[in-house]
Amino acid sequence: MTDRIPPPRGFLDAVLHVLAAHPDGIRRKQIHEPVADRMDLSPEQRAIRLPSGAHLAYRHRIGWAITMLKRAGLAQSVAHGVWGITADGVKLVGDRPSGLTKDDIRDIARASREFGNESETPTFGDSEADEPTATDLTPDEQIDRAVNVIRRGLARDLLDHIAQCSPDFFETLVLDLLHAMGYGTDREALQRVGGSGDGGIDGVITLDKLGLEKVYVQAKRWKGTVGRPEIQGFYGALAGRRARKGVFITTSSYSREATEFADSVSDSIVLVDGTRLAQLMIDHGVGVHRNRTVHIPTLDSDYFDDA
Repeated sequence: MTDRIPPPRGFLDAVLHVLAAHPDGIRRKQIHEPVADRMDLSPEQRAIRLPSGAHLAYRHRIGWAITMLKRAGLAQSVAHGVWGITADGVKLVGDRPSGLTKDDIRDIARASREFGNESETPTFGDSEADEPTATDLTPDEQIDRAVNVIRRGLARDLLDHIAQCSPDFFETLVLDLLHAMGYGTDREALQRVGGSGDGGIDGVITLDKLGLEKVYVQAKRWKGTVGRPEIQGFYGALAGRRARKGVFITTSSYSREATEFADSVSDSIVLVDGTRLAQLMIDHGVGVHRNRTVHIPTLDSDYFDDA
């Protein structure tokens, strides 16, 4: 069983048949499981969320399938939050005892005017190995995909720029990031101590106003993989200061042995690789501009409760 979720058009047949089984209508929230059961979706598929994490993917796509059927004149809202099948929908189900054909699905997608165009052939039923095209995704998912593409490109740009910076600047950047993440009572509580004789410590974060608890930081720009010896050296530097907490941040990655060693002393060391570093910089606005806010309007169904 694949963990891929069919595109919205892949739910059309199941949704239409579930609606047909409830001629008096069925509440939207009660449609999800019968549709998922009819499609034999696995527990893993039902647990997949959209990239934003806001919704379960299969429920989101069922919602769009309902919208497509409505715009094609095959489904209708019979009451607030209740959906039913139209006379045209009943006829189509009766004419297709073996299920909707690809031509039916293409026609519904065209009628919805939100998925594909006249020259496109839906990919419903195509090889599961193929990546979903934009027309396989709901508008919300297309936005999520575009944002992820932007983030990945920006992450590469950030790491490229960091590679051209001086080691001193990188150590300061790391402290700026940790401060933006909420560490330290103020910016002065994060001090750069890197340099010769630093004992493997590049920065110190004071977590409380009295300076009773500190986190020690090592920030290394590496091109190759950081191995276990480097992490053991950092652990030794922490032990030399009787420190209990340390963060090792690199622009590259860690070997399996390095990760296993850090895990074995998990109460002492946290590892941050280049990929996570770049994402944290984006999330907390360090070295990046947040140029644009896009407001996505959605229906406020609560407003219509008393309609």
